[in-house]
Amino acid sequence: MTNQQISEPYEWRPPRSPRRRRGRLLLVALAALVLGGTTTVSYYVESLWFGSLGYGQVFWTTLNLQGLIFTLFAALTFAVLYGAFRILKPARFADLGAGGVIFINGRPVRLPVEPVIRAGALLLAILAALVAGAGFMGNWSTLALWWYGKSAAAPAGISASDPIFGRPLSFYLFTLPALDLIAGWLTVLAILTCGIALFFVVVAGGTRVLRRGRAGNETAIRGLSIAWAFFLVTLAVRAYLGRFDRLLQPHPIFTGVTYADAHVFVPGTLIVSIALIAGALGVAVAAIMAPRIRWLVAAVLPATVCYLGMQAVGWYVGTFVVRPNELVREQPYIAHNIELTRQAFGLHRLVQRPFEAATTPDAVDPARNQATLQNIRLWDWRALQDTLRQIQEIRTYYDFPDIDIDRYPFDGVMRQVMLATRELSVQKLPESSRTWINEKLIYTHGYGVTMNLVNGFTPEGLPALILSNMPVQSTVPDLTVTRPEVYFGELTDTDVYVKTRQKEFNYPQGQTNSVTTYEGTGGIVLGGFFRRLLIAFDRGDLTKLPFSDDVTADSRLLMRRSVRDRAAALAPFLTFDDDPYIVIRRDGRLAWMMDGFTASASYPYSRAYRLAGRQVNYVRNSVKAVIDAYDGTTTFYVFEPDDPIIGVYRAIFPSLFKDATAMPADLRSHVRYPELLLQIQAEAYGLYHMTVPDVFYNREDLWTIAGKGASTDRGAPPQPMEPNFVLMTLPGESGLEFIEILPFTPANRNNLIGWIAGRSDAPNYGNAVVFDFPKSKLVDGPLQIEARIDQHPQLSSQLSLWNQQGSRVRRGELIVIPIGRALLYAEPIYLQAERSPMPELRLVVLALQDRLAFGPSLEAALTGLFGADHAPPSTTPPMPSSATPSPAGGQESGADREGLIKQAAQDLADYQRLTAEGKLGEAGQKLEHLKRTLEELSKRPR
Repeated sequence: MTNQQISEPYEWRPPRSPRRRRGRLLLVALAALVLGGTTTVSYYVESLWFGSLGYGQVFWTTLNLQGLIFTLFAALTFAVLYGAFRILKPARFADLGAGGVIFINGRPVRLPVEPVIRAGALLLAILAALVAGAGFMGNWSTLALWWYGKSAAAPAGISASDPIFGRPLSFYLFTLPALDLIAGWLTVLAILTCGIALFFVVVAGGTRVLRRGRAGNETAIRGLSIAWAFFLVTLAVRAYLGRFDRLLQPHPIFTGVTYADAHVFVPGTLIVSIALIAGALGVAVAAIMAPRIRWLVAAVLPATVCYLGMQAVGWYVGTFVVRPNELVREQPYIAHNIELTRQAFGLHRLVQRPFEAATTPDAVDPARNQATLQNIRLWDWRALQDTLRQIQEIRTYYDFPDIDIDRYPFDGVMRQVMLATRELSVQKLPESSRTWINEKLIYTHGYGVTMNLVNGFTPEGLPALILSNMPVQSTVPDLTVTRPEVYFGELTDTDVYVKTRQKEFNYPQGQTNSVTTYEGTGGIVLGGFFRRLLIAFDRGDLTKLPFSDDVTADSRLLMRRSVRDRAAALAPFLTFDDDPYIVIRRDGRLAWMMDGFTASASYPYSRAYRLAGRQVNYVRNSVKAVIDAYDGTTTFYVFEPDDPIIGVYRAIFPSLFKDATAMPADLRSHVRYPELLLQIQAEAYGLYHMTVPDVFYNREDLWTIAGKGASTDRGAPPQPMEPNFVLMTLPGESGLEFIEILPFTPANRNNLIGWIAGRSDAPNYGNAVVFDFPKSKLVDGPLQIEARIDQHPQLSSQLSLWNQQGSRVRRGELIVIPIGRALLYAEPIYLQAERSPMPELRLVVLALQDRLAFGPSLEAALTGLFGADHAPPSTTPPMPSSATPSPAGGQESGADREGLIKQAAQDLADYQRLTAEGKLGEAGQKLEHLKRTLEELSKRPR
């Protein structure tokens, strides 16, 4: 053998053992079976769950849309990438060079290039296809809205098209988001295709091709040219769509197209897009005629020149045309922003009314507003929650996760009440009881609700409960709870199995426990062993559920028991309020109500605000979701049929939604104006109540939501007030309504300037009213009233006394209530022992603009503020006999000076005695009475 023969490299080929190939195929098949089997079982259980709620069509429609979208975009991605690889690669891999050569025992061995590159390209194409398919599947709702919403009409009363491009509203809500999504996908494909082409160019000619541009493989350069043309086309599409995105672009003064945008950047971007298309055509022609690297660079030069020229002209226009005359130039574009933002957030439907904001007690007109005065809320929800956890949890594994405010009729009179649902938390079970049987079969549900009037107190300062205890006891004969078990709620987030051989714990009863068996039709029937096995596999219960003797074929799985998760799983395209509220139906069943919103971030010319953690510039409270607390039945009622987004979803899922008219009357009477909607509308209205562009530009009348002091930390910075539900009569109208209100203050000021009211009762449900105060009148805001309370000599000394050893003062949230022609401020003050988390009401503070009164009860404070003739009927049980009259309830009418002196001495002695006995509330009353006596004494002649 000669030396020349020895130097010839040996071409290595991997062994192709049939057994090894079968082994690899078997491993791949097993992996696919495991992954696919898990997904299949998950989809199977999901189909059972949707079917158990009567929404099987929703599941299959969603699954079909997701599957179609995944398959389509995964296939297209694979076809483009792997097709580009096959088209762009040289005909013979030998043209790429000698390949990799290594020496084994001194003998050169050539490694195969073609199989390695082909396998790598195939693997990367498959991986990219899966990622693209999964990404588009996650955005299925965007594509579904585009497909079904092409012909959606704009709602009545708002613009049908944008003022710049004249495009219909459906283009921005449905088409533009989908086109942006697809354009981004095409751009990524173009970049990857360019990467593939560049790889072949580099390995074909190395840096020599890039440096000289003529040597090397022309086939590889031609492929790069075609890929580059594809990339330029995608950039042109992105530039073209970017013109519409300028309608959504925020600026310091307003949102949307500006003067410079309309006259420079919008037409300039169109020219750049055309230049990119021209460059792409030029590169494509050059690829056919004479492929050269320099043509790739030349293709982007026109677009680059156009872009730089556009930026230069835009700078000139912005600096020398707009800035010196900004208000004049931008005025029509500001008007567009005002008009469309008001439409996007429903501000155009608000009704504005003047409000006198008088300061005298007569302006309250107590005689005509007795119903409003009787429903002043004195229970701060945080204080009530802490108290209920002490007196109504009964066992440690119960909890009251939230407090809801609503209205109910009692003896034909509507009253405002507070409700709390007693839910079960398995995490609070003793560790020794945390067994599978206890958690899954026995402790399955909460029990009952509590209800109290918003100002109902016992003599001890505790809530006077209308509904309480277990079993549920009612002090009102017409109000009963016939199905108190709470299987679905805010806190219940674990799976349980019902209708088993194990009795379920219902509520504690003496030395034994009351037990029950689920009688509802909710949940998934477990069925036979194989079906039970699949369900157990999906729910992570494989070692227990299939082998439990307590579980039968008729047993049911209750899953997704959190009402938020339940509604979100059925309608993931809606945004739901985080605060569902409980309703007692006429037949005594419990049901949860929750507001659902349709929202978009692509409404033209509208300013964006934050809704539930995302930026949106369009929102409608289109849906009310109702979830039965016992069987989990979930129903969606459409309350905004004119909303184009919900209209498209109704076309996609016709079985998911019902008309608002189909809602039963006992539920309809508890519908309320959503807190989230009022908050975002109030925030937007603070700026967009200024409808004159000149005023808007100068921010002459900017409003903000009124601030409040923290109830737990008086030194904390002010926070925006939360919406407050009030049962009241709107000024200028008759009839009691359930209203949600928020007050406004001028920007960086503490005095009030107006308030917004969302109406909840028929026939005015969904309407909102804004009351404007006179600009020339200074009306105290919540922070100023709280400062007056802090500076009041008697209140301050009393609160300081109570904050001494063994107790602390806890101040409730100050609420502002418009009554008659004036504003009434109310703040409850609680006393809480250091070793007890249970606050007790001790004082009620009421204030008008120029007056402040307080007392141990609402009646006493009202008497002090308006006089005994105007106090409302009693709303709470009478105070103990040892209690003295309200300190603000009129002046001591002693006949002579000596009598007043004796009365003052007696008040002082009583104050010292009551303080020593720990009766601080009564001591405070005596102290205030002593003050009034001394004031009267100072007026008498010596």
